Amino acid sequence: MKEREKFSSRLGFILISAGCAIGLGNVWRFPYITGQYGGAAFVFIYLLFLLILGLPIMVMEFSVGRASQLSAARSFHKLEPKGSKWHLYSYGAMLGNYLLMAFYTTVGGWLIAYVYKMAKGEFVNVDPDFITGSFSTMLQSPGYMTICMAVVVLACFAVCSFGLRGGVEKINKILMLGLLAIIVVLVFRSVTLDGAAVGLEFYLKPDFSKLYEAKGGLFESIFAAMGQAFFTLSLGIGALAIFGSYIDKERSLTGEAISITILDTFVALMAGMIIFPACSAFGIQADSGPNLLFITLPNIFNQMAGGRIWGTLFFMFMAAAAFTTIIAVFENIISFAIDLWGWSRKKAIILNLVFILIISMPCILGFNLWSGFQVPHVGNIQDLEDFIVSNNLLPLGSVVYLLFCTSRYGWGWKNFIAEADTGNGLKFPSKLRFYFTWILPLIVLFIFVMGYIQKFGA
Repeated sequence: MKEREKFSSRLGFILISAGCAIGLGNVWRFPYITGQYGGAAFVFIYLLFLLILGLPIMVMEFSVGRASQLSAARSFHKLEPKGSKWHLYSYGAMLGNYLLMAFYTTVGGWLIAYVYKMAKGEFVNVDPDFITGSFSTMLQSPGYMTICMAVVVLACFAVCSFGLRGGVEKINKILMLGLLAIIVVLVFRSVTLDGAAVGLEFYLKPDFSKLYEAKGGLFESIFAAMGQAFFTLSLGIGALAIFGSYIDKERSLTGEAISITILDTFVALMAGMIIFPACSAFGIQADSGPNLLFITLPNIFNQMAGGRIWGTLFFMFMAAAAFTTIIAVFENIISFAIDLWGWSRKKAIILNLVFILIISMPCILGFNLWSGFQVPHVGNIQDLEDFIVSNNLLPLGSVVYLLFCTSRYGWGWKNFIAEADTGNGLKFPSKLRFYFTWILPLIVLFIFVMGYIQKFGA
């Protein structure tokens, strides 16, 4: 059997894993939800839940990957007790990765389109209606969106074609370091705008009374922080576990997971440092979802001195965040075929490239030709795909990883701890076994149930 390729450096592992975790939710959902639920007070609670919810599950995903030396397609098969059925979740993990790419590639296409729009000065000296209309026109143009999506898919699979070290690791290092450099520049520009102080105070000075004032009160504010902390790392579908299979045993996994979580959180926090001061400087309320990125922020850049340059940099930052995730998930998808059927990397890339192009089309058509397809309380095709991944596969998959690593009917606590603690560095807090075994799975299930209540409740 061919020896599994490994990362060339610890930095490569950290940057690629962080790049996979760093997604558009960090830089458009996080600022919006922070503004909705009290600013700095919400951030404080979010960071607490990130530590006690997301971090342990990340360590478990990495441990399963490193111990098995396989992707989620085969890792449960190798580690599960004989006669058990844990491997059935491998289908859920694979489905989650494919569904994520079914709509994520379209958004990646939007971002490269807006890099071009900003760079050529399309939004210079125009009225707000033109900016709103530009986004609407793009959504009504399936051909244009298909071309943009295809460029993203082709570019990211091309990176993967050069292998783990020569392609995925090398390019992700460049993208991540470029992303971090652009963040620093944009934060400096945003916080030095006239009127930025109001946004900074809201974002950095905790006022816990605001948690009670938010819609739904304290309970909903805490639940929102819990949910954001959980979903920001994209846990539960094996998207991170694959990178555990590519690292050696020189370092313990808890310390590595902390480094990745810190980097992921840094990007989210800095996104807020860009958006809140800029919005307060121009008296604009940060909207949620696509409106924030493609309507609200272009309007801000339109009013800002040098806005063409700053807008181009911002969308380059967003595109880099999207590309790091897409490349990482594509690598995972390629590994499914290699682990399941022993395909060559070339064959896995060609067939998956065609398949991703096909499954990305419903999302594109859902905004125009198939716009009549609407699921009650969920939305269009993109909303449905996102709902299946975010509200179902991520939480339920995380429970599977939790139970697999803690239950004697799964891989088991002793095996998990032995793998997680192998190597130099911080060890997993094994004294909290009761919490990880009994309480944390219930918390994740609570997030799952509450997500349905919020979505389908009265």
